[in-house]
Amino acid sequence: MALTATVYTFDVAVNDIDRGVYETLAIKAARHPSESEDYLLTRVLAYCLEYTEGITFSKGGISDPEDPPLLVKDLTGAWCSWIEVGAPDAARLHKASKASPRVALYTHKEPRILFRGYEGQTIHRAAQIEVIAMDRALLEALVTHLDRRVRWSLTRTDDQLFVDVAGETLTGSLERLRLPG
Repeated sequence: MALTATVYTFDVAVNDIDRGVYETLAIKAARHPSESEDYLLTRVLAYCLEYTEGITFSKGGISDPEDPPLLVKDLTGAWCSWIEVGAPDAARLHKASKASPRVALYTHKEPRILFRGYEGQTIHRAAQIEVIAMDRALLEALVTHLDRRVRWSLTRTDDQLFVDVAGETLTGSLERLRLPG
């Protein structure tokens, strides 16, 4: 018998001072059995930090390798942003950069190890791909508070994250990087 996805509900008050975005989001995120807790949390945080009109989780996610985990399209259906999570291979980033005017990669992996896989590979417009490394200590702390229903207050200022969860304030930073070569 196949394992099914587990649905998590995140109620998030987003205070993104860096982008001037202040929203209250109700996010339902399905976690595939092969998906780690770190990946799920990175995906949800990316959704919050990229929040704009037209953002959505892909329909297929892990089960459909053609879609990015998060995407933004305008009202005509044209791509605005392709948002990857985790450690996609170079061919996937190449494809993303050809399909969308903007590509961002949120990773919970060690960037130096991730970037080794891209060395010598062709990635279209590699210098324009935004790479955001999540603070792994913050993710570890958030995992301890992960439940099927989670309430956060998320504040970003100068790429510092403050997450109020269950009466505790967790902090971490975002590291902005560029792809090699």
